[in-house]
This record gives sequence, C-alpha cells and structure tokens, in this order.
Amino acid sequence: MNWVNAVIQGVLLGGLYALFACGLSLMFGVMRIINLAHGDIAVLGAFLVWSLTVHTGIGPFWALVPALPIMLILGYVLHRTVLARSLRGGPLTPLLTTFGLAIVIQNALLQAYNPDVRSLGGAAGDIATGSWRITGQISLSYLGVLILATAVLVLGGLQLMLRRTAFGREMRATAQDADTATLVGVPASSVYARATAIAVATATLAGVFLGVRSIFDASSGPTQLIFAFEAVVIGGLGSLWGTLWGGMVLGVAQTIGATIDPQYSILAGHLVFLIVLASPHGRSLLGYRREGRPA
Repeated sequence: MNWVNAVIQGVLLGGLYALFACGLSLMFGVMRIINLAHGDIAVLGAFLVWSLTVHTGIGPFWALVPALPIMLILGYVLHRTVLARSLRGGPLTPLLTTFGLAIVIQNALLQAYNPDVRSLGGAAGDIATGSWRITGQISLSYLGVLILATAVLVLGGLQLMLRRTAFGREMRATAQDADTATLVGVPASSVYARATAIAVATATLAGVFLGVRSIFDASSGPTQLIFAFEAVVIGGLGSLWGTLWGGMVLGVAQTIGATIDPQYSILAGHLVFLIVLASPHGRSLLGYRREGRPA
C-alpha cells in the first residue's frame, strides 16, 4: 500500500512540476529559447503575493487576482525591453540574457526580502493542510488535488487557445516560421511578447502554489528551473500535454525514490531524466516534437 500511496502523491506532485514547466515549454515552443530566469520569475511572483497577503491581510489565492495581471504586464514589458533584442543576436544570446536576468532577480530579491525563508501556507488556511483519507495509508491532500486540477485546466486552456483562437493560430504560425508569418501579416514581435506574458503568469501561479505547499526564499528559483526543465524534456520539448505527463513521471520517480530512502528522492528524478536523454527513442516515445512547436 505504501507504493500505491507513493505513486498517488507523485502524480499530485507532478501537477506542480507541470505548472512550473508550462511557461518554459510555451516559450521554447514559440521562440525556441530556454528561459533560464523562469524559476526566479516564479519566485518573484511568490514574493509579490506574499507581500500582498502581509500588507492587506487577504489570502494568497485572493492575492493572485491583482498579482497575475501585474505579472502579465511585467512579462510583456520584459520581452519588449530585453528579450526582443536578444532574439536578434542568435541562439546563444537569449541564454546569456536570461541567465543575467536570473542573477538580477535573485540579487534584487535578496536586497528586498533578505535570505530568510517565507511560506504562504499559514495564510492559505485549511486547504494547505487538509486531506481526504481514502484508507489508513492513502490520503489525498486538498492542495495537491487543487494543484493538479489547476495544471490540467491551465494546460487544457492553452491547448484550446492554440487550436481554436486567432491568437493561437498566429502563435503556431510564428512558431513554424516567424519570417513567413510576418510576410502574411502576423506581428511576430507582438506574438512573442504575449507568449512571454502568459509564460510569466503561469510561472507566478506555480510559485504561489510552491509557497503554499512548502517554503521559498530568494534563491529557490534555480532548483525549480531544474525540475521544470526535466519535466519539459521528459514530456517532449514544446508539447503542452507532454509537459503534464513529464511532470507526473518526474513526481512519481521522486516519491518512489523517497519511499526507498529519503535521500534518493531528488536523485531518482534526475536518473529518470538521464535515462530519457540516453535512450535513442525515449524522446520520440514521450512526445518529442522535432519542430519545437506547441503540440
């Protein structure tokens, strides 16, 4: 029964990893860049919500109402002022740019909030600690189910947007060939900016769930970036639904590793990631898209 519970908890944990990986996958699928500041942006969003809860007294989920539009605007401005220029410099320049952005965000957070750890769990109420008891050894936490449901809704909504809306068609056309899309009237720079805004907003959502689930500090971003990147690669670069499955695979690997020995939790996830990379057919079996398009 312990193994069954480990798998269930791993699936729930995978929902959090999928949320972290969602924006990373979207930016890679549309712009062909890996945002090395993605984890730090998520932590920035968590600190923004933490500040709102402290100064206004509202819960973290209510604080998301003003926080998400703020981060959407930040993402749009970030692309217009920083990323747009780096994209013209070749494939290496965006990596260096986002790496520098990550360092700036970390140091700014250290200056503003100091190195102390924070948590949003206390302000979230019973949802952070409550659970449904299925059997004596199996339980489903309210928060874990909420995170997984949110991940499915966000990824499903993005998939629906890509397939059913004019902006989604523009995004897919730009991802396929930005130069050709521009020739037929698709504003590639605007599409990139809006995609970045969506990615930053989803990262904020993931950062808040992280803060409710555990603790975070100014240097928590790189760890979350690693988990998000592993989920993206396991699930298939540029595949949104693959991101969900990749997050679940990573989460289950970590919880099963922790069941064997608590020290094996993170190691087990890294081993699964390495196995996928080493397998000649692994990426294609897990939904890898050679074009790098959102699928």
